[in-house]
Amino acid sequence: EYELWLAGPTDETYTPELKRQVQELELTQQVKFLNYVPTDELTTIINQAIAVVFPSLWEGFGFPVLEAMACGTPVITSNLSSLPEVGGKAALYVNPYQVEEITEAMETLVNNTEMRSHLRQLGLAQVKQFSWEKTGEKTAKIIQNHL
Repeated sequence: EYELWLAGPTDETYTPELKRQVQELELTQQVKFLNYVPTDELTTIINQAIAVVFPSLWEGFGFPVLEAMACGTPVITSNLSSLPEVGGKAALYVNPYQVEEITEAMETLVNNTEMRSHLRQLGLAQVKQFSWEKTGEKTAKIIQNHL
């Protein structure tokens, strides 16, 4: 049996309703509301996870995607904003407005250990594209091309 851990700041507009639904469906043992989690604890949680689900609607960059990949944890993320650029071929992409897509992606990773392993390897390679060294090299190349 699996658990769904929801980490991050809560929102007064939807969290009480979400908690009510979890109780109504008798899922309080399977769904955990962690609220804000300090970085060191978050890394431990990510390392224990089968996957990180990050269906953000608006994202400037998407550090949680890279943090999960750096831990070797497969990622399910939004097909909007910068996230496909950040995740490359190393993530499963979903429309964040389609609950069915998110559910299907989660079920796929839970049931397919081969895909999890493949995404884990792709993610570890993808995260290297965003190292400070790589960023410096790309910046230097841009500057060189404009001199």
